Amino acid sequence: MSIFKVGIIGCGGRGRSHANGYSASKDVKIVACADPKRENALELAKNHNIPESGVYSDYKEMLEKEKPDIVSVCVWTGLHYQIIIDSVNAGVKAIHAEKPMAPTWGESKKIYQACVDKNVMITFCHQRRFGGPFVKAKQLANDGTIGQLHRVEGYCSNLFDWGTHWFDMFFFYNNDEPAEWVIGQINWEEDHKAFGIPLETDGLSYVKWKNNVYGLLVTGRATGGGCANRLIGTKGMIEVYVNNGPAIRVMHEGSTGWQIPNLDDVPKGDDTVLSVLDLIDCLKTGREPVLSGRKALQATELIFSTYESSRRRARIYLPLDIEDSPLLSMLEEGVIGPKKK
Repeated sequence: MSIFKVGIIGCGGRGRSHANGYSASKDVKIVACADPKRENALELAKNHNIPESGVYSDYKEMLEKEKPDIVSVCVWTGLHYQIIIDSVNAGVKAIHAEKPMAPTWGESKKIYQACVDKNVMITFCHQRRFGGPFVKAKQLANDGTIGQLHRVEGYCSNLFDWGTHWFDMFFFYNNDEPAEWVIGQINWEEDHKAFGIPLETDGLSYVKWKNNVYGLLVTGRATGGGCANRLIGTKGMIEVYVNNGPAIRVMHEGSTGWQIPNLDDVPKGDDTVLSVLDLIDCLKTGREPVLSGRKALQATELIFSTYESSRRRARIYLPLDIEDSPLLSMLEEGVIGPKKK
């Protein structure tokens, strides 16, 4: 079998993490990397045996000259759309991109559809699907330990950058069942951005899945959650990454208190490295990646549905029928945020 050629676009911290994943595989070779800051690209190239001829400042030149089979897109969110479309049109076989997908719901859908239309395998790095405590929580939520899963909760700083992980985890715990509706509220009091994209100051998102599981995501300055994720069943509860506590604990019917489950049977190693290795295996076998674009899109829909619920002051039934980011639109229109002079 031939070796897949890899090009990395964006050579900062996340690009270096992706490169570690490719370097762990015998089925690929990193042939090139691109970054407007040449020193970043040179450092990555040095650490992964990429010749200086494979170092580019312009990703388009890299795509044209190197013709990679796989591209990692590790740039700021607002740059995703054009780079991914250009990579698709350049004939790549697979793309592993950082999250969040895009600044708007319309761009997120277009990115995914472009890959479907050209038969390009795309993944987004919701790498916590490979994290040991999260995998164990899913196992316990589905093997009857806490009875029937009823509700999932998440607590973090914002809906867009960090919240995309927890929305993805909600789907993960609930076996990627389809969501039915979202109701939410956001508040903006101070200017804060992630990768150049404005974020809410505080937020609430309440979600119902079609199998009658519910989800609550609380974001902002003081969430009061006490953990990163909580899974509530009819006979018990699981908490993941407890504040000042264990990575996972479970309390269930018949137990005498919190129990610390054994993690011997869950994935070992760096989550991002495992996500890259999974993509490579899927490219070889044709199976759907654990971090497939389809799954990323369903998590992304919950972000923009929460924003839209706040804009409409209504429950939003899925699928979401907008193109913009309601948060960005409301800020631009002065509906929320600082008063325009």
